[in-house]
Amino acid sequence: MLKTFTPGGIHPPADKLSSREATVPLPLPERVAIPLSQHIGVPATPLVKKGDRVKAGQLIGEAVGPISANVHSSVSGTVLDIEAVVDASGYARPAVVIRVEGDEWDASVSRQESPGRHLSAFSREEILAAIQAAGIVGMGGATFPTRVKLSPPPGSEPGLLIINGVECEPFLTADHRLMIEKSRELLIGTRFLMKALGVEQAVIGIENNKPDALAGMREAVMKHALGIEVCPLKVKYPQGGEKQLIRAITGRRVPPGALPISVGVVVHNVGTVYAAYEAITMHKPLVERVVTVTGKSLSRPGNYLCRVGTPVACLIEAAGGLPGDTGKVIAGGPMMGKALTSTAVVVTKGTSGVLVIPESEARRQPARDCIRCTKCVKACPMGLEPYLLMTLGEYRQTEALERARVMDCIECGSCNFTCPAHRPLLDIIRLGKSRVGQLMKTRKPS
Repeated sequence: MLKTFTPGGIHPPADKLSSREATVPLPLPERVAIPLSQHIGVPATPLVKKGDRVKAGQLIGEAVGPISANVHSSVSGTVLDIEAVVDASGYARPAVVIRVEGDEWDASVSRQESPGRHLSAFSREEILAAIQAAGIVGMGGATFPTRVKLSPPPGSEPGLLIINGVECEPFLTADHRLMIEKSRELLIGTRFLMKALGVEQAVIGIENNKPDALAGMREAVMKHALGIEVCPLKVKYPQGGEKQLIRAITGRRVPPGALPISVGVVVHNVGTVYAAYEAITMHKPLVERVVTVTGKSLSRPGNYLCRVGTPVACLIEAAGGLPGDTGKVIAGGPMMGKALTSTAVVVTKGTSGVLVIPESEARRQPARDCIRCTKCVKACPMGLEPYLLMTLGEYRQTEALERARVMDCIECGSCNFTCPAHRPLLDIIRLGKSRVGQLMKTRKPS
């Protein structure tokens, strides 16, 4: 019997239009804008100025403090400016704008695996240092600095590494293609992360609607890896959430407000694993990633390897251009993604997909009164009461929202999907979360 999580979960249409499309390198744009904040934590400090010449892979932003990440140039060219650029969140943040001139790489980057050096030749410190230097963050969307996640606090004992290959978000297929095309490299990367954590066991979780990825990863495990298991999972959204994936694979429940390490588990996305492999074996920083560009009206939905800082417009053009019936362009998938204000917004380390939605599907239905059907409660994978959180949010009952565990919401959108009254549950809950977060920051430590 296939494993899955409880409680909650839904089954939206998969719409994996690009699952059979091999990854294609995207041509370099004329210019890029590389944000200095592509991670949770403090923005990187710029190390370049207007007029400087840079190479691909060169450090241009230095991490600040314990929760931050380095930022590197994804291209070679001339720095045009350091200016505020609107990102996928809709806010303007500092970015290094570079005019692309050729494709010259920094001498420290080999761009191919160093031959003859076995896993045993790398110490834990070397692995962690390479990951930190490369500016790697969680590429499933959370963008938490990977070096920090691989360094559990004193007293925490990781016993299991889970590799997240679920990709349960509809339409997105970047991780799917990575598992098919880079299975050997993913296993090497997994072994590196196991050594960094000091664990002997890892499990790769993949939903059962990816039989080719399951078969490929299983075959690779049989040939190359010890201590790694491939676990097929029942198809259910949002199984790619950390706590849901841990529950599905191990049966352990992460307590409210706690982190996965509290139950002895660390979770990393397959994209993060591949970036770690490249950082350790090639000294290659995180300057490019696979992005799914998809939509029912696009003529060529596909998966594209593109440099960080590339405008979304370039990806859409590669996929056949913006259809005339476009209603929204979303960064990410339809459940957790956010609508973009402009296709000038650029790809960052956390950009997994670009979804073009037709006007007929983008238009919201008029919201009606709650009919007390409790579908949102049954769907919530965190065991929350979305209807209550929305009501408290509407009336700005911030302390009551905190008591109702609004900060445990993972913003998966399952409540919105199931609501027959078309109420904007997630929108109001997100606003409520931001208010609770601000309230928590104002409190002085006891």
